[in-house]
Amino acid sequence: MSAHGIGGQQDLPISLGLAIAGAVAALVVSFTILAVAWRKPRYDAATSGRPAPEAVQRLVAHPAFAIALRVFGMVLFLYTAFVALFGVDKVINPIFGIFFVWLWVGIVPMSLLLGPFWKAISPVRTINLLLARVVGSDPDEGLHRYPDRLGYWPAAVGLYAFVWFELVYPYMSDLSPVRFWCAVYVAAMLLGGALYGNRFYENADPFEVYSTLVGKLSIWGERDGVLLVRSPLANVDSVRVAPGLVAVVGVLVGSTGFDSFGESPTWVRFLQGTQVSGYLLDNLALLGFCLAATGIVAVASMLTGVHTDQRRSDLPNLFAHSIIPIVVGYVVAHYLSYFVEVGSRYLVLASDPLSNGADILGTGGWTGIVWLGYHPTLLANLKVGAVVVGHVVAAVVAHDRALRLLPARHQLTGQLPMLFAMVGITSGGLFLLFSS
Repeated sequence: MSAHGIGGQQDLPISLGLAIAGAVAALVVSFTILAVAWRKPRYDAATSGRPAPEAVQRLVAHPAFAIALRVFGMVLFLYTAFVALFGVDKVINPIFGIFFVWLWVGIVPMSLLLGPFWKAISPVRTINLLLARVVGSDPDEGLHRYPDRLGYWPAAVGLYAFVWFELVYPYMSDLSPVRFWCAVYVAAMLLGGALYGNRFYENADPFEVYSTLVGKLSIWGERDGVLLVRSPLANVDSVRVAPGLVAVVGVLVGSTGFDSFGESPTWVRFLQGTQVSGYLLDNLALLGFCLAATGIVAVASMLTGVHTDQRRSDLPNLFAHSIIPIVVGYVVAHYLSYFVEVGSRYLVLASDPLSNGADILGTGGWTGIVWLGYHPTLLANLKVGAVVVGHVVAAVVAHDRALRLLPARHQLTGQLPMLFAMVGITSGGLFLLFSS
């Protein structure tokens, strides 16, 4: 379950030096072009986009559409609960594919295509809605007002808890710990929803926050209840800024980097040759990667001039949205073949929830999709291209935000620390990707 990478540099028909040189050159050239040709901010969430086609508006606005999505989410939730409670304690249990592959990795392509997908199908939102209807309360309000100072921090903690469980916890392939993690998640979400209403999920549900952020790179936006079609570059400008946003993107970037690092021969040999507990070292390494990613973004964004009425400490969260394309690029680069091959394999296994030979979905006779593994050049180009495109898009987004936020005399020079940070993250990410 832990082999998410691309097999190491020896399996790729592209040299590491060429990939890094090309990526750095793309970033530097992009920044130069932006500095010359992009002198005024172009993206404004308050004005960008046009209404979606009327037929799409009617479809999305119809109550049956929202109900269908909620029913889909609850059916998947109930199926997952069933296999968790009654399935076999082996990795062929579909819950492992649902939890680690379909949910964690699949949430990215679904959100890129459809927007905040998890918010629409979230089973905890649906359960909270049903409970509120029973007791006659408002699911949007809850008992208390969600504290603004908390922002996205609960989601950052929840995301870290997931990546720790997936990447460090030694028994993640046992059924009981997966049951426990899911039970704690559902209980925490339902309690938070009862206390603070749906605003809690917007800030604290790790999967909803992740999906919503990635969904900002889709073409679907919303303003004043109207469904919009707009450029993903303009859409990402609409990310809601709140405390903890930079920590969320730091966990996402850092954990993906650690995943590659943890599979590298260098780290494996080090663990085998040391007397220190490998579990302890993995914990420290994961924490270090996440703190380093968060710190790099925070420091780079603050190393610039600011207006007299602006606090420098606000800049990390104001620029954090520019890291979302990097997160998506890393997910594509790191998990593409894993998602296609392992995800399709679990679609076969899902037809036999109790592992007794049943075929309830009609997919039991299917075979997993493995053709990507037979096209290493295509796979390598897709993965390296995803990292490069992600960083170039991030540079564009950061440049547009800098033109809006920074004083005129710092609008270009003030971006250099962030550019250097992106160059470092690009080089480091490709190095880890190739060495895993």
